[in-house]
Amino acid sequence: MQVRLLGPLDVVLDGVAQPVPGRRRRALLAVLAVHCGQTVDTSRIGDLAWGPDAPSRNTLQANVSYLRHTFRLPIVSSAPGYRLDLGADGTDVRQAEDLIRQGGQAAEPADRVARLQAALALWRGLPLADVADVAWAQKQVHRLDVLWLQAKQFLLDAQLGLGEHARLVPDLQQLIEQHPHHEHFHAQLMLALYRSGRQADALAVYDRLQRTLADDVGIDPGPALRELHVTILRHDPVLQLPAPPVAVRPAAAAPAQLPLTLASFTGRSRELAYLDTLLSTGGAAPARLGPVLISAVSGTAGIGKTTLAVHWAHRVRHHFPDGQLYVNLRGFDPGPAAMDPADALRGFLDALAVPAARIPTGLNAQIDLYRSRLAGKRMLVVLDNANHADQVRPLLPGEPGCLAVITSRNQLNGLADTGGFHPLHLDLLTHAEARDLLTQRLGAERTAAEPDAVDTIIARCARLPLALAIVAARAAVKPGFPLATLAAELGDTQGTLDTLHGGEPATDIRSVFSWSYRTLSAGAARLFRLLGLHRGPDIALPAVASLTGLPEHRTQPLLTELTAAHLLIEQESGRYSLHDLLRAYAVELTSVHDGAADRSAALRRLLEHYLHTSYRAERLLRPNREPIELAPPVAGITLVEPADRAQAVAWFTAEQQVLVAAVGHDPGDTGWRPWQLAWSLFTFLSQRSSYRLNVQVQQAGLDAALRAADDAGQGYAHRFLGSLYGRLRDFERAAGHNQRALHYFEQVNDHVVAANIHLTMAWALDEQHRYHEAIPHNERALQAHLAAGNQFGEAVALNNLCMLSVRLGDYPAAEAYGARSLARFTELDDRLGLASTLDTFSLMHFRLGNVEKAADYAHRAITICRELGDRHNEAAILTTLGDGYAATGDLARARDTWREALTILDDLKHGDADKLRAKIAADHAPAEG
Repeated sequence: MQVRLLGPLDVVLDGVAQPVPGRRRRALLAVLAVHCGQTVDTSRIGDLAWGPDAPSRNTLQANVSYLRHTFRLPIVSSAPGYRLDLGADGTDVRQAEDLIRQGGQAAEPADRVARLQAALALWRGLPLADVADVAWAQKQVHRLDVLWLQAKQFLLDAQLGLGEHARLVPDLQQLIEQHPHHEHFHAQLMLALYRSGRQADALAVYDRLQRTLADDVGIDPGPALRELHVTILRHDPVLQLPAPPVAVRPAAAAPAQLPLTLASFTGRSRELAYLDTLLSTGGAAPARLGPVLISAVSGTAGIGKTTLAVHWAHRVRHHFPDGQLYVNLRGFDPGPAAMDPADALRGFLDALAVPAARIPTGLNAQIDLYRSRLAGKRMLVVLDNANHADQVRPLLPGEPGCLAVITSRNQLNGLADTGGFHPLHLDLLTHAEARDLLTQRLGAERTAAEPDAVDTIIARCARLPLALAIVAARAAVKPGFPLATLAAELGDTQGTLDTLHGGEPATDIRSVFSWSYRTLSAGAARLFRLLGLHRGPDIALPAVASLTGLPEHRTQPLLTELTAAHLLIEQESGRYSLHDLLRAYAVELTSVHDGAADRSAALRRLLEHYLHTSYRAERLLRPNREPIELAPPVAGITLVEPADRAQAVAWFTAEQQVLVAAVGHDPGDTGWRPWQLAWSLFTFLSQRSSYRLNVQVQQAGLDAALRAADDAGQGYAHRFLGSLYGRLRDFERAAGHNQRALHYFEQVNDHVVAANIHLTMAWALDEQHRYHEAIPHNERALQAHLAAGNQFGEAVALNNLCMLSVRLGDYPAAEAYGARSLARFTELDDRLGLASTLDTFSLMHFRLGNVEKAADYAHRAITICRELGDRHNEAAILTTLGDGYAATGDLARARDTWREALTILDDLKHGDADKLRAKIAADHAPAEG
């Protein structure tokens, strides 16, 4: 139970917000709630709540009785008055004060941000909105406004500490318009602009404030602001953001993937109240929830489905302490196809800290693993922008305790059979809600001064939230312009364009877009148009810079201009995205205003940014892999240069969806060769065990190579598809691709790649226990690597031949091959290869009955793995060593060795742990003791 004062007064009872009827009752409850836990004298209640119109004692008692019985409020009679006992978080004001206190004391900026954002999310509009005409309440409203400003100030300080300066500029510009004498907000804006490379703009903010204070108050800025002004003038290094320490996320950290919520969210009170009721489904405790599905956060494009879902998710996330998952399923993006649920599922498993080695390859097995990870937890899952029910089903939680929120333009009635389906259709804003949205963004004084102009803007935006937000952003940056002038400008564009997409609102939404677009600087307008060429769900600054052909320091201000105009969204991670309607509009504009040559050049720069950065990152993941030759990068691109393997993995992880989409890009006349990007992705996706996605990527590369008659691209794509289908144990299909790849590379006399294909073919035959057939492939690979002087390939082939000879019982041959392999790996100082060959020798000597010699080879290999920190291979060799002991009948030593391996596999959360556990517990093993 909670009494909410930070908006219209209501009582949240069993998770449902219930309004309080009657002005006197609301005023009475407001007084008791503000003084929650304190006894308020009866006469004082009358004076505060009703002033000279205070009712009789009997009337007061009747109102108290009504509140007690209707809302089950614990109002205690305590001489000489009444006391409301609700506990620490009994009011949203107490909850906000507590969160602000915690935020101010938190040691980490990220923790401060989370707590302060949660506090600010409690404001639902003007505090005590429906009793604001009471004189006492007006004083409380002022106090609560000051509390909001304090929380906002603390939050902005924390966000600046996290390096979010560029994203904060539009918000701070609006704040100083609303609070023209607030020096701290001005200081924050100056610092944000300076750190965004906009020193002149930062100094201009100070000059404006100095003039405003002189004209309005007759004073100068305070000493802190004057000192900041001086440090900006001299480019003092103290203003730069300190480099953050490298943070290692704990394995058990709860995922927190929700995007940023909109600070100025307003309206939708009915829909929010409905969503709140879902928290009480099946009882008040969220732990007893069934999997509740909300599809109708459904409605047309631009209606505010995502905004509502994300805002509500932030508001209730404290009910889900095990974390929040979020994915944009891109169900209606005009560019790439909707996201495959398997890709979304893999992203969720990564967020849940499931190691790649533990993730099975089959979709159904991955669904089972995902739902088992959610079992017994209280997790919120937000599935945004879904297209159809089948895209959603694999991502739904399976047991009580979790809640799924789905947004879609479709109503997804196909989910009705899930048993927890709660549709909520989102309609256009009411006129009052639309007015509140503009008031929230522009200020009550400005909108109240021109009510007719506000009505005109609302009508011309057809009450569509996206259109209203864009218009409000334009108006906010032109505070001196009358709203009537802006409304007239908007009217000038009406009726000149067709409506975007059939079935959308009966409004010329493009007229709103064009009205805002034509106010952009030339550089920002060009960037907005070119963003329509980008295929991925979002884009980072280096890629944007490549798209424009400008350096990053000149590109960042253009991005800031677009975000300030609400034509672009900056995600929490510093990545940018377009609303799909705006993307469609950008596509139209670039096809009209940018010549074919300019579009082709921009797209070529963007794709080459991804290709050359991917290639550099891949070289860090697998430096011994045979390279390919790329053409030099074209002029104007910005490259990311990962410094080490960890940075390479981080870059691939952040860009994976974009890179996969880029492989499917039609080359057109750009000279783009998609198979080269597929080549660069192969290692990363393989090391993540993302074999099925890797197959899709390589197939896309193959399709593009076939269309372009690119023989090299076809050869590499067939080679990788052969390897991947082998991993998926589809050996027939693998053989077909391997043969086609081998044919190409033998034709072009690339003997090293051809030799490696033979090694792949031999591995597949070995997996099928076709040892005699595998030997010739290894022998051909050995001869080719010897001829090419490729010592690494030679050593691998020799070790493979050693293992095959052991399997066939030809121990003299195994001894000879193994000795040569050991010599080569020693010369190369390839210690992992050396450990692999020692492990093969261990198996051979177990079969020869030389148990102690076999154990010695195994322990030498294990020592190398431990020195390298390679725990996966350490566990594999320990398992083989245990198998060797078991084969000789020494089951006690076998069990001890298997247990040592099992400890490692459990630490790694590896999928082989359960198989090894079953082996230890097998009936043939002797009883302990």
